Amino acid sequence: MKEIAKDVEEEVGMLERNQTSRKEPTISKQSSLVTIFAVWNTMMGTSLLAMPWGMERAGLVAGPFLMIVQGGVCLFTAYLNLRTESHLGSPTWEISELTRALLGPVAEVIAKIFSFVVLLGANIVYWILMSNFLYFTINFITGVREDVILSDTVVSSVNSSLAGALCPLFKEEIMNESLKEISLYQRIWDLQNTVPIFLVLIIGPLLNFKSPTFFTKFNSLGTLSVMYIILFVIIKSSFWGINIDLKDVTSIHYTPLIKGSFPAMSGMLALSYFIHNIIITLMRSNANQKNNGRDLTIAYILVMLTYLSIGVVFFLGFPLGKSCIQDNLLNNFATWDIMTVAARAFLLFQLMTVFPLISYMLRVQTMVALVGNPYPSRGHILLFNAFVITVCVLFAVFLPKIGTIIRFTGALSGLVHVFAIPCLLRLATLKKSGKISTPSYTMYILIIIYGAANLIGQFFVKDR
Repeated sequence: MKEIAKDVEEEVGMLERNQTSRKEPTISKQSSLVTIFAVWNTMMGTSLLAMPWGMERAGLVAGPFLMIVQGGVCLFTAYLNLRTESHLGSPTWEISELTRALLGPVAEVIAKIFSFVVLLGANIVYWILMSNFLYFTINFITGVREDVILSDTVVSSVNSSLAGALCPLFKEEIMNESLKEISLYQRIWDLQNTVPIFLVLIIGPLLNFKSPTFFTKFNSLGTLSVMYIILFVIIKSSFWGINIDLKDVTSIHYTPLIKGSFPAMSGMLALSYFIHNIIITLMRSNANQKNNGRDLTIAYILVMLTYLSIGVVFFLGFPLGKSCIQDNLLNNFATWDIMTVAARAFLLFQLMTVFPLISYMLRVQTMVALVGNPYPSRGHILLFNAFVITVCVLFAVFLPKIGTIIRFTGALSGLVHVFAIPCLLRLATLKKSGKISTPSYTMYILIIIYGAANLIGQFFVKDR
């Protein structure tokens, strides 16, 4: 899921300025290079860790094909938002204002609801990841090295010659046998049943700040984490080499070119390329507005290359069965692997600074929509934070599958914000100017249909 911290930082500043002044906020301008980097950094996020899993779900050819083609479609629809804003918008209009002006108040409400869904989905995924990182980090510090690494999985293969690669297999009978020897420590410190609850003690107090400006100072950690993950995958893959077999179906390395579960990848990509509800804000800071289309294209190409480098390189090199690849690639490495330990500890700290930012935006959007005040009272804030934390904990305990959450969140919100709203706004603009044609109408409707098919396809994918 994309790195939302950059967007939150800008929104925080804007909200705080608007609380003290009714004048239009002054927009600082930046070069094309900074704008491109900002868009790239904003889209990078939790789905990066799930890209190899998406490759396994789609197939050797279908995976990269979807990354490229869907990336192109998402680039096009993001650009449609910019075109609509440049033709009709005021200097301070956002997607919600454009939606209300061209599609009506009902469409505006729908757009806001699915912006809420995206932020809540991000919070859920981050909570699951933070629980995972905290669990393994504490285990490493305390010297606990156990065979059981997940609540329903056992390690089937750990080999130092494979650079610490392992394959969690779902074998209930072995798990039940192993439970007989679990220590008191392991019962108290359990990844799925207790750690998500212990995490409340750490994260809960961080959500009650009136302004999360302090946490925006750590935004650069997002860039460092992406760079580290890329380096991590390259180093590990260099030990593995290429492990692909296209002919022998009995081989552990057999890899089909396309799999029926490919909608899992397209659903995840709808969120991985999701920037549409904030793209106007990001591009408004570009010093030369004429370069917006070019700079947005370059940014999307960089995002696409990043996803390809992580997903394809890891997938090609993974030395065990491809079905072993997890929706968090760090789960495919032994707990004692030093690079994995460092990655988990670093990402844990980063997510602990990002989570309050996302929660702040979620809270502000909800409170403004419901009561017209971003901070109505401490009671409202505590109640809302309790709701968000409860939802996150329930998912972390009962459905800790980030791949599933990402693909459904992406397909659902993507249908609205990535595929439908940009096309409908463009059609409304063309109709208003009298320039609508049958080919353009057909193209935009087909994009919306693709978004709907992407959502429907998620219900036909079976989780592993």
